[in-house]
Amino acid sequence: SAAFPVVAALITPGSDVTVTNVGMNPTRTGLFRLLRAMGADLTIINEREVGGEPVADLVARHSALTGIDVPPDIAPSMIDEFPVFFVAAAHASGTTRTSGLDELRVKESDRLALMAQGLARIGASVEEKEDGLIIAGRGGDPLSGSNGTPTIAAELDHRIAMSFAVAGLATRGGLIIDDMSPVATSFPGFTAMLDRLRDAAA
Repeated sequence: SAAFPVVAALITPGSDVTVTNVGMNPTRTGLFRLLRAMGADLTIINEREVGGEPVADLVARHSALTGIDVPPDIAPSMIDEFPVFFVAAAHASGTTRTSGLDELRVKESDRLALMAQGLARIGASVEEKEDGLIIAGRGGDPLSGSNGTPTIAAELDHRIAMSFAVAGLATRGGLIIDDMSPVATSFPGFTAMLDRLRDAAA
């Protein structure tokens, strides 16, 4: 859940967001390691242990990200976070290359295909491979649909829907997601959280 407000802050100009009580088990923090490798202004504070597990607060600020080659062996520690990572990559300078992500084709949806299609609809340059995506980032320039406000097909996949909701914060003219209802099963407060962040930045 922390992945979405963190990436939202990194790609939205003027943002400074603190996410509290984030589980920091090393087997689940691959996304944060990759974002920092891309140059993210992501600070870990108030580290502590809760119930025998490492926990911390994360401070994320808008950042100039740089594309990277993602090592396949990091996938197990962030397999569910790749959709929102692809959104961050679309805003980076340079190219981000991923591989070894065959599992994303057999999640709630074919996440590689849906992310490639959706990102292309909002102006990103994406090449879909059998086991990953190659994304040529926009260098911080806003994404935008070529013909009006694009509609994104989430195919009832909650992580696709949330990832594109985050992308919409930094998409000129916004975007439409065909169905946000699946988000309620995994992150009931997601839409309200995103609204609060947007209103605070206004």
